[in-house]
Amino acid sequence: MSSSSRPILFVSLPESGLFNPVQTIAGEFARRGVPDLWFATDEERRGDVEALADASTVRFASLGEVVPELSALTWDEDVYAKVTGPKRFAAHAAIIRHTYDPALHVDKYRRLLEIVEEVKPALMVIESLTAYAIDIAITRKIPYVLVVPFLPSNYVTSYTPFGKAYTNADFPVPHSGLSVNMTRRQRIENRLFRWRTMGIFLRPSMMRMLRKDKLTREELGIDPVARRFMAKIDRADLVLVTSLAELDYPFTVPDNMRMVGALIPPLPQAPDDGLGDWLSKHESVAFVGLGTTTRLTAAHVSDVLEVARRLADRTHFLWKLPKSQQHLLPDGPLPANVRIESWVPSQLDVLAHPNVKLFVTHGGGNGFHEGLYFGKPMVVRPLWVDCHDQAVRGQDFGVSLTIDPHRAGADDVERAITRVLDEPSFGERARHFGELLRAAGGAAAATDLVLDLPALTGHPATDEQART
Repeated sequence: MSSSSRPILFVSLPESGLFNPVQTIAGEFARRGVPDLWFATDEERRGDVEALADASTVRFASLGEVVPELSALTWDEDVYAKVTGPKRFAAHAAIIRHTYDPALHVDKYRRLLEIVEEVKPALMVIESLTAYAIDIAITRKIPYVLVVPFLPSNYVTSYTPFGKAYTNADFPVPHSGLSVNMTRRQRIENRLFRWRTMGIFLRPSMMRMLRKDKLTREELGIDPVARRFMAKIDRADLVLVTSLAELDYPFTVPDNMRMVGALIPPLPQAPDDGLGDWLSKHESVAFVGLGTTTRLTAAHVSDVLEVARRLADRTHFLWKLPKSQQHLLPDGPLPANVRIESWVPSQLDVLAHPNVKLFVTHGGGNGFHEGLYFGKPMVVRPLWVDCHDQAVRGQDFGVSLTIDPHRAGADDVERAITRVLDEPSFGERARHFGELLRAAGGAAAATDLVLDLPALTGHPATDEQART
């Protein structure tokens, strides 16, 4: 590897919801011809990174193969059932227990450290959950930017009762799925969520894991400051959030946090393979896209088809259903108003089409904000953790309705879809937030903010700009 005087190193986990925002920013840098761009992630993303080449190239730096324990696509059914279960705290606890193992990150840390030593980046642009990259940036005192593909408050709210936070004690805890408008019982439940989270780490098995983590970090020479929950934010030169303050409940925004809205690359993203013509033929289309990790049952599939049959006289359905789940489809012809695709070349191209009137989504951070960017009201079937937080805000801000993934049947789905289509306020509110998201600037604004950082301009930071 060779590097120029001011290389920029992008780093991300390979999961689509985490990788895509960083990929979009890196693509904007390449379109502008910014030189010496590097992107470190798992091997499976090599083609995606290399495809970013434009006025400048983005060189791929492999972090090896995906760690199965950290990828929802490779979890066994028992783990998947626990982390997507109906009880919010139980699902939250299952995520922690399944993924919190320092040994899973050691090889990635060492490989990334090798890349950092060879590239010698002037700046790192890091996806916010890529903890080993943040550890390296803090330890090596490399200026860094965080890219946060969640609601802004989710990244600055403590999960335990004693941690530093930018939100108050009664602010909804991330993953709780609670609204800021709580009943007395819910307020107690919210506070207990923090205490119960702390209790997870007091169990003997987790205490052993914490001791193991401490020894591992000492062995790797990681700065102890990096263990502090808010150090990742306080030490960052810039925190880019792909959301808006208006889409969250009020909280104290850190001085180094900027909300740039959904990160949308230039459209169309993909050549039209006939899907655009099909959308244009139908005045009303509901797009069903439940993410890459949702695992449906035969009953779920049957419910969607039944709803489509009932609504045949008023809307068509475009359903992105992975090939691995299409065996769940019943024998016989599908309803005439249903088109099923195992993959769509670009979800963004679909959402941008004027005939798409409704987005049925799992409520992931990217999909939630992308739907609103294009002014689409939503029906949210939340999958796990942060999806429930997006779902409750969608309801509170009048852009979506939520259906329970564990209890809702065809009648519930039909009622939600019909109401969102029939009541103009959902579309009006979605279009309002779409205007705000577009005004926030997206990838162009994010790139401008990064390029203006002292680490790249060579100009010393002012007191206001200096990192904590």
